[in-house]
Amino acid sequence: MDDFDLLNSPQATAGNGIVTDEDPAAAFLAQQESEIAGIENDEGFSILDSGEMPSSLVNNFTGDQEIINDSIDGDLNGQMYQESNGPSDAYAAISQVDRLQAEPESLRKWREEQLERLEVLDANSRIQETEWKEKAKADLEEWYSRQDEQLEKTKVNNRAAEEALAVDVDETNPGTEWERVARLCDFNPKSSKQAKDVSRMRSVLISLKQSPLVH
Repeated sequence: MDDFDLLNSPQATAGNGIVTDEDPAAAFLAQQESEIAGIENDEGFSILDSGEMPSSLVNNFTGDQEIINDSIDGDLNGQMYQESNGPSDAYAAISQVDRLQAEPESLRKWREEQLERLEVLDANSRIQETEWKEKAKADLEEWYSRQDEQLEKTKVNNRAAEEALAVDVDETNPGTEWERVARLCDFNPKSSKQAKDVSRMRSVLISLKQSPLVH
């Protein structure tokens, strides 16, 4: 604005009333030099000349330093407070994220249905397991019963055979020797490729049983 004022200002007049032309560049330089001289006369630049700081600047600097110290202390205290409350703030942030990332209603419903289905399957499997255990126990008891019954029958047959053998051994009737020998033999034909052919011996024993030798 000062430049435009200089350009738009009226032309200077001489003492004799004659209008003279003023150089705008010279007027601008003169104004700049005047402003620079005023700044150099300020208290702030006087420090460079005398080497001493004015009392007003000392007071201002002291006040500013106290404000800076208070600000630093406040920042440190705030940072310590923030660090002490760090975990709670972190948990709050995590819970906030969890709420923002909550699963859709359809997915939640599907999970609930799957849990119910698994509970039903577990209950059925436990019932089936109990039934299988009871059935296995009943089958085992039945098997033991059959085994005991078969064992008793075998004992009876063995006793009867033992008594019959004792009677045959004690029998001393003449002419019954070959008959007793024939009772000890098994005359049922059995086909076995690895066994020897005893058919001839079998026929001889049968003939001796039917017609014993006469001494």
